[in-house]
Amino acid sequence: MRISPFFLQLRSAYQSEMDDLAFDSEGRNVLRQRLAERRKEFGFLLQMIELSPEMVAVIFHQGFRFKLPAVMDHLLTHESDEFPDWDSLVDAAHLTPWAHELTQVILKEPMGAWFLTVAAGLEYMYSKPDTAPATQNANAGEEGDEDDEDDDSLNEFDAEEEKDARAREEAGADWMVEQGFDRKD
Repeated sequence: MRISPFFLQLRSAYQSEMDDLAFDSEGRNVLRQRLAERRKEFGFLLQMIELSPEMVAVIFHQGFRFKLPAVMDHLLTHESDEFPDWDSLVDAAHLTPWAHELTQVILKEPMGAWFLTVAAGLEYMYSKPDTAPATQNANAGEEGDEDDEDDDSLNEFDAEEEKDARAREEAGADWMVEQGFDRKD
C-alpha cells in the first residue's frame, strides 16, 4: 500500500501541529491543556476545515478508536476527492463520547463528512507511526520504479519521524510518572 500524496503532505503538517501544541517554551508537556483550549475554539475552527484540515483535526486527538486497521490503511491510499462516505468508516473509526458530540456539529457543515474522514486518517497515521514506513517499504521493491531512490529517502524521513515520535511519547510518559501518575504501558 502507498499513502496518497494528499495524506503524506497532511501527515507532516499534522505532526507539526501536534508538536507545536505539545510543549511550552520551557519544555513542559502542555498538550492536554492546549487541546482543551483548541476545542473551546471549535466554532471558529469550523471555518478552516477545508483550507487547513490539519489545524482543526487536532481537536480529535485521541477521539478515535480504530477497530479495522485494514479499512483505515485503504483510506490512506485515496486522494481528497476520492474518499468513501463517512458513514462507511464509522465501524473502522469509532468515536469516543466527547468526540461524537463534536462530530454531530461538524456533520452539519457542507464539508463536514469530508473533514471527518481526513481527521480520522490523520489521527490514525499519528497514533500508528510505525505502519506507514513499514507498508511503504514492503511495496517499494514490488513495483520496480525508477524513483526507488526517492522512496528510500522518504522512508528514511519517516523512520526518523517515527523515532522522534517515540522519543516524545517516552518523554511525556516520564513526565507523567514524575507528576505521580502510573505509566500507561
